[in-house]
Amino acid sequence: MIRFGYLRDALFVGASGAYALNRWFLKPAVASPFLRGHFNDLLLIPAGLPVILWIQRVTGLRQTDAPPSWSEIGMHLVVWSIVCEYIGPFWLHRGTADIRDVLAYSAGAAVSGIWWNRRAPGLSRSCR
Repeated sequence: MIRFGYLRDALFVGASGAYALNRWFLKPAVASPFLRGHFNDLLLIPAGLPVILWIQRVTGLRQTDAPPSWSEIGMHLVVWSIVCEYIGPFWLHRGTADIRDVLAYSAGAAVSGIWWNRRAPGLSRSCR
């Protein structure tokens, strides 16, 4: 079985770096609606989920070191979408509800799921 790298995972490291680059350098310098509004939303799952899963593993709530399953990715996508696009804007009066953000979260989740669950051609999970 392939072990998930959590905070050492290549996708996590790349997404976290892209987030920091956009947050502190690109957004202030470039007048792009995409960079200002949705780029960081694409990074929610690849930059956020490994941290949560690592915390769950350390505290014993996660029993495996396998890459995130599609159900784990989907559950976190739904929870974070509700928190960020419903609870925050409507209950806490923080942020703006935007369905395009959920679409960006979903796109990032899909790419992350494909990356984390990719398989070598011809090999089953039991062969690796």
